[in-house]
Amino acid sequence: MQLGHSAELADEVPVALVFNGISHAVMMATPLHLEDFALGFALTEGLIDHAQQVYGLEVIEQALGMEVQINMAAQCEARLKERRRQMAGRTGCGLCGADSLAQVKLSLPQAPSVNVDVPAMQRAHAGLRALQPLKLQTGATHAAAWSDVQGRIQIVREDVGRHNALDKLIGAMSKAHVPADEGFVCITSRASFEMVQKTIKGGAGALTAVSAPTRMAVDMALAHNLSLAGQVRGDRFTAYSHPERFLNTATAECTET
Repeated sequence: MQLGHSAELADEVPVALVFNGISHAVMMATPLHLEDFALGFALTEGLIDHAQQVYGLEVIEQALGMEVQINMAAQCEARLKERRRQMAGRTGCGLCGADSLAQVKLSLPQAPSVNVDVPAMQRAHAGLRALQPLKLQTGATHAAAWSDVQGRIQIVREDVGRHNALDKLIGAMSKAHVPADEGFVCITSRASFEMVQKTIKGGAGALTAVSAPTRMAVDMALAHNLSLAGQVRGDRFTAYSHPERFLNTATAECTET
């Protein structure tokens, strides 16, 4: 038996997201890259259309957790009131406290058509672990990463919650003006429908995951033009939507659903 040490444990704190003075959500998250988190959350929840509608972000440490104050365009406040959620989000749970079933599925655009080079996808996933310092230290976090078409990871974000990690990545991509059709997203978790939804809302055209997706996630990817691969491990993967876009598949053992 090995006794744990506090230095090897991942931090998890309540993070309150406050838009234009209106408390919208409290999520349990890792207190890193919280500005990226707030921006990505606003984008993937449909509260804003683009980063330019956020005029300012301030992270404030409180006695009970962290608060992110987001100053957003006044025309976005109507959406904020429609989507308002009062929640204490459990780790990795993206729907806790949704006011109605109608809020589960957002109105989504069509994703850009993106081809994925299979060897590049495999290189990105193979190299991702070394780029996860929190995972290596604690074993308790998920990661979401952006790779270019050559399989070179450009941005990585980690969090105890997989949805949070993806929101952080999308926020970072938006700030960096990353072209959505010039690469793909890698995640270290399953591709649930909300991970697919967030990827589409974030403007990316391809999502590749270590684990399998759900049926609802595949249906959403097919309906909205997202290239989706799962079970990306070693020389194997499964193309769940648009298999014709996963190129050079002779180098990998590929299953098409």
